[in-house]
Order: sequence, then structure tokens, then C-alpha cells
Amino acid sequence: MTGSGVLIPRERNPLLLVLSGPSGSGKDSLIECLGRRGLDIFRVVTVTTRPPRPGEIPGRDYVFVSTEEFERLRAGGQLLEYAQVYGHWYGTPKEPVRQALARGQDVLLRVDVQGARAVRQLCPGAVLIFLTPPTEEELVRRLKARRTESPAEVARRLQKVREELAALPMFDYVIINYPDRLEEAAAQFEAIVTAEHLRVNPRRVCLD
Repeated sequence: MTGSGVLIPRERNPLLLVLSGPSGSGKDSLIECLGRRGLDIFRVVTVTTRPPRPGEIPGRDYVFVSTEEFERLRAGGQLLEYAQVYGHWYGTPKEPVRQALARGQDVLLRVDVQGARAVRQLCPGAVLIFLTPPTEEELVRRLKARRTESPAEVARRLQKVREELAALPMFDYVIINYPDRLEEAAAQFEAIVTAEHLRVNPRRVCLD
């Protein structure tokens, strides 16, 4: 008599995916590409005190708030992580993360390396992915093409990149975002998600 039970029962735990990398690595472009490809993932929008750049849409790219409002969120324990970068505050609201995980939905955070380190400490089960251009020259080209930073700011960001690369061993995966090969980077990101859901010992994410 043949049994009808599942040979290998599987438990599908939602993932907390953390995408980080230097300014100009293409994090926003990658996220947009993943959306076009139909990846079922909940992206948590970062809160920031910096003013919007040309073309940025409040609520989609960032939640733009005053310094006073940011401090209220921080003091009330409503931020999963927060950091000051180039004179402005950035933080990840905690409640949307908790709600999405409770629904069983994979969650994506877009944070800088400081934020990734904070998430790793709070949630050891998070999946940390580092996105980077192939060369320093390509990174400089992308920063200059944005036309949002002065030459001095580009130099400062480049120095920060060198510091951020020292934190690479903290991450689980690295994706190299080559010019004109964004779809390849997106496919690699999707492959990471698939592999993580096939782990024999799945990751577990717990938020206080």
C-alpha cells in the first residue's frame, strides 16, 4: 500500500532580505527591476530627514519627514534601525516589517551598511545582500551621472565606499551590478531568494 503523505514536509518561513551597498551601486534600479519581473516581496520604504532629490516620489522612494518627526519615531521605538549618513537621518519603520512577516510575506529592506549591521545584530536570521558596481571607476561614473553631488561630495562618497567594502564579510551574498546588465543582477537576486527558501534548516526572523 502506498502512503499519501508528503515525503519531506517543508516549512516556508518568510525572509527578511536586506539590500545594501554604496551610493551609485544601483539599489533603487534593482528594486524597480524586481518589481517589473513580478517578484512577490514587500518593500519597506525608508524614512529620512533629507530633502527629496529631483524625480523622487514621497512614499515610494522615501518617506520624507522633519528632524523632529524622525526623533519622535526613534524615541518611541518605532524604528528597526537608524543611522545618520552625510548629515541626514535614515531609518526603517518597524511595524510594516512585523506585519508583512506575520502575513508570511518576504520583506525587503534597502539600507546602508550601518543599517545592515544593525539589522544583523537585531535579526541574526536576516539575509544580507551587498550590491556593488564592478569597479571604482564605474561607481564614480554613476555618481557623476546623477548630477546630485558636487566633486567634493563624490570624493567623500568614494572614501565611504572603501570603508563599506571592509564590512563585506558580514554579508551573506554579493551581487556585482555590471553596466547594462541589470536583468542579470535581478536574476541573481531571485536565485538567492529561491535558494533561501530551499534551505534544509530555514532561517527564522524574530522581531521584538
